[in-house]
Amino acid sequence: MELPLFTVVVPATTANLGPGYDSVGMSLSLYMNVKVSKSQSWEVRYDGEEYAGLPSDESNLIVRTIQKVASYYEKELSPHLLQIKSDIPLGKGLGSSATAIAAGIEIADHLLHLGLSAREKASVGSHLEGHADNVTAALLGGVVVTYFNEKEFEVIQLPTPQIGVVILVPPNALKTEESRELLPKQLDHQAAASGSSASSMLTTAIALGDWKLAGKMFEKDLFHEPYRKKMMPQFDEIRAYCHSIGTYGMTISGAGPSLFVAVEANREQEVAALLKKQFPYYESIALKPSEKGAHVMKG
Repeated sequence: MELPLFTVVVPATTANLGPGYDSVGMSLSLYMNVKVSKSQSWEVRYDGEEYAGLPSDESNLIVRTIQKVASYYEKELSPHLLQIKSDIPLGKGLGSSATAIAAGIEIADHLLHLGLSAREKASVGSHLEGHADNVTAALLGGVVVTYFNEKEFEVIQLPTPQIGVVILVPPNALKTEESRELLPKQLDHQAAASGSSASSMLTTAIALGDWKLAGKMFEKDLFHEPYRKKMMPQFDEIRAYCHSIGTYGMTISGAGPSLFVAVEANREQEVAALLKKQFPYYESIALKPSEKGAHVMKG
């Protein structure tokens, strides 16, 4: 077997962050590692049962992304073997599909010597995924604020926040498409204005490091939480308990079904244990924001 040429490391992400719907994302200290080796045909091998059902050939999302990037830049690329180990729960609102797209972009950029800037990678990823917050956070790291439509892409990368994170992960997965179907087709003008105001306050608070205010804004979301929270067992009880133990705030992670809890730095282990005891239905994972986005390591 060929020795790996290099390894791509990609962090998990949480997105939406309350009223920051489809615009605010954060990378987390859970990672997917992809070892890339030469091969006679495209092959994808996953380590672990959770990912075992995913395609192992050219239909795999990572391979499709690699080929789309090569085609976009009018390049040809020989097949490779991808050996993948991931700690990121699949289909749980932690950006598992975004990490696959980010990995594909990094692999194509490295193998084809494209020399893409971080912004170019993020723009390509946003167009491939159809929205920007998850994949941009996976590529750049830290906290990102994005604006994206078919014609325009803008991103601001904020300093990595000095907080702890607890993710509550339920046993069931939820496809993003199913979660999006829960949302209304439109909001009335007053609700949209209120949601926009909360989103502006959220991103300003994060930029200033005021996580007490940011956590308060989590609860002002009108874009997706009111429609999705019914899919998360004990949602209101968990939020009330988070208040009682002095967290910054709790909100849906991505499209769900996991929940994101922001806490003071170095309290994440303590809070994770408390939440696990109180709500045993969920796996409780203590994390930190990841300063580094997708990157290449030798071997």
